[in-house]
Amino acid sequence: MVLMGCLYLLAGVLHFIYPKVYQKIIPPWIPGPKPMVYLSGLLEIAFGAALFFPATRETGLYGILALLFMFIPVHIHMLRDRKAAMGLPSWFLALRIPLQGLLIYWAFSYL
Repeated sequence: MVLMGCLYLLAGVLHFIYPKVYQKIIPPWIPGPKPMVYLSGLLEIAFGAALFFPATRETGLYGILALLFMFIPVHIHMLRDRKAAMGLPSWFLALRIPLQGLLIYWAFSYL
């Protein structure tokens, strides 16, 4: 649980350090890419931090699960759009989708 909390804290902080990278991968049908990057980063930080406290752990897990499901369209968009792919190979981007499933399974395993 500590590892998971640290990973989401780090992931959230990276949204604030490299917001332009994250903005590039937001699908065009999602309004306000810049605010979405900051909001998703803030939520990752909040839910990651929630995992460290028994009273908020379950809320953090459900929040992380919701985010993981909401990020799936981003992964699909990166596979379909060359600009969003940022030069990453298709096989690498395709691997992110099953990885998302593993992250979802990992979070569910704590419920």
